Order: sequence, then C-alpha cells, then structure tokens
Amino acid sequence: MRVLIATVTAGAGHLQAAAALEEAWRKLRPRDSVQKLDVLDFTPKLYRTFYVESYLKIIEHAPELWAHVFKKTDNPALVKKLTRGRRMLAQITTMKFARRIQEWAPEVVLCTHYLPLEIMGRVTAENGTGDSTFIVSTVTDFEAHALWMEAAVDLYCVAAEETKGRLVARGASPDKVAVTGIPISSRFAARPNPAAIRKRMGLRDDLHTILVLGGGFGMGPVAEILGELNKVPKPIQILVVCGSNQELRRELALLDRIQPTHVFGFVQNMQELMAVSDVVITKPGGLTSSEALAMGKPLFILNPIPGQEAANSDFLLQNGAAMKANRLEDLPFRLDKLLGSARLAEMAAAAKKLGRPHAATDICREVLNRLKAPIFRGQGPKKLQVAIPD
Repeated sequence: MRVLIATVTAGAGHLQAAAALEEAWRKLRPRDSVQKLDVLDFTPKLYRTFYVESYLKIIEHAPELWAHVFKKTDNPALVKKLTRGRRMLAQITTMKFARRIQEWAPEVVLCTHYLPLEIMGRVTAENGTGDSTFIVSTVTDFEAHALWMEAAVDLYCVAAEETKGRLVARGASPDKVAVTGIPISSRFAARPNPAAIRKRMGLRDDLHTILVLGGGFGMGPVAEILGELNKVPKPIQILVVCGSNQELRRELALLDRIQPTHVFGFVQNMQELMAVSDVVITKPGGLTSSEALAMGKPLFILNPIPGQEAANSDFLLQNGAAMKANRLEDLPFRLDKLLGSARLAEMAAAAKKLGRPHAATDICREVLNRLKAPIFRGQGPKKLQVAIPD
C-alpha cells in the first residue's frame, strides 16, 4: 500500500503529528511504501518564506489580528463558498505537490494540516480519484476549525468527543468522525522511571519540579516567566526548554536565579522531562498538551494564542487538567498554592484520564479497519498477515 503523510511547517505541532503517524504506520505495516512530505517544500521559496514567517510574526506581534482572521474564517458556510478560490490558489502555489500526488497515486493520504486537504480536494475533483484514495483529516487541536472540513475527506480523526460534536454540528457525517486523540510519538506511551531520570540529570528528589516550555520555536515570555518563578515562596527546581531559539537559550544562561534552573535547547527526551515534572507551564498547543496529558501531567497555561490555543485552553480548563493565569505576576501566588495541594493531584488525575498516548496507532488502525486492510506482523516477507477484527 502507498501511504502519503502530508503536513505543513506552520508551528512544530503539525510536523510532530506527521512524524508520529509515520512511526505508527511503519510499525503496523512495515512493508508499505510510506512518504512524509511537507507541502511547502514543493512551493516557490518566496511563498514558503511568507507562509511560515508571516504566521510567526502575526501571532507574536499582532495576536489580535490573528484572532480576527481565525474567527472570521471559522465559518463552514463561508469556507464552502470559498472552496473554488481556495483550490485555485492551491493549484497555483502547490502545483508540484499536486503533480507528485498524481504520479505516485497514494491509496491513503493522512493530512495533519488543512492545506494538503485543499490540494487533495482539488486533485480528487479534477481526476475523479476519490474512490481510490482514502483521505484522512487529522485535526491537531481540541477544537476543529472550519478549514479542516473538506468534501473529499473520508475520515476525520479528532482529539475528543467535544471535537467530534463540533464537526457533526457543522455537517460532518457522524460515521466519518473517529475520536482517536491527537497523534504523538510512542515515547509518551512509555513509563520512564522518574527517580532514575532525576539522578541522571542531577535533580533533587525533595523539590517540586516545574517544566517551562517555549514551544518548538522558543516563543513567548519565557525569561519573564523565570523571573516570576524566582518569586515562588516554596523551594522549587525549574526545567526550561527553548526549542530552536538559540538566542533565548543564551539569554537565559546569563540570568541570575534564586531557584535551581536547567536550561535546554531543542530536546529529544521531552517524555523524560515531563516524567520528572509536577507541572508543565506552556502555551496550550494541541501536540504539547496531548503529550502532557499522555504523561498525566497538569498544565499551567499562560498567554494562549487567540484562536486555536484559546480553544485548547478552554477544553483543558473545562476538563480540570489545567490552571490558567491571565497575568504573569499572578504566577508565583497561584503556583505556590497549587504545589503539594489536593488540587494538583486532582488535575494530574484529570490529565491522565484525558490522555491518549496511543493516538497515532489508533488512527492508523482506524484507517486500516475501514479499508479492511491487514496488519503485517514482523518484517519478513513470509510472515502471516493478520486481519483487524471488525
């Protein structure tokens, strides 16, 4: 079977979701031909630069503008009216990607961003390949924006029952929506030994550990957060992840600290950092939140991006897995009251209940089940094929 996993570099979450799906599919069916492609790699350089940088600059410098755009476009009727124009724009800017699809003719396309959905909608409409290509919209937030909806989609894989309810209310067929969770790496399904990790990292066993995340791009007021954490009355230890932002990492290395602080750049062991942490302070992106929930870790939310992150924040707060502060100066008091309290344990339990550590595998199984395709056990060509039960 030929499987295409299509994504877009617009925030690190879409890429991580695509990588998780690739990992899961290859484990289930190692003999399939799988390609993971970034749509923007097939676009003109100027368009690619504009697409990525404009998004980052808007959410950093003009979040109110992003909130306005997000709200205005979150309208299924409007999106449907604009389908022709969106597909024409996709044809102009992503012609090479569409050609790759036509040449390779994948039987399954898993999309972790709405842009490849637009392209697949146009390709299937023009070529009449809808019956031969199974298209999956893998929604990477807890609330599904209207842009995730495309007539060509055969299956929506969503984070929660609330997400499914929203899609169905907007016209999606209930039997086309599966509640699977947001796909994350299988590393978050493991249960590492926190004591062993603390020993290896030189962390104290008698202090609460706070994990501060700046996202894949190291954005947000991370330095200011550390300044406020120094005011927490309780003795704590802090882990900070700066992502790909080397300038931020250098800046933090020069700060004076009262609380013991460990500063990291881009990490490959996020599951270990979460395992030893009591609270994760972060912007509520869909992937980061799903990783924390899979580890049973409460979230403390600061400055969510208006739009998708604000919606994620609402979901986490409503389900008791998070706490939110609207002002940085509130952080020391709120965190001091939370650490060691019954509320913290309740939040951890709520996070664990929401967590779906096997979401990537569940998505792949759901697709294979609907296609009535077998799972291959083992790598060798002589191994038996075992069908998924209905």
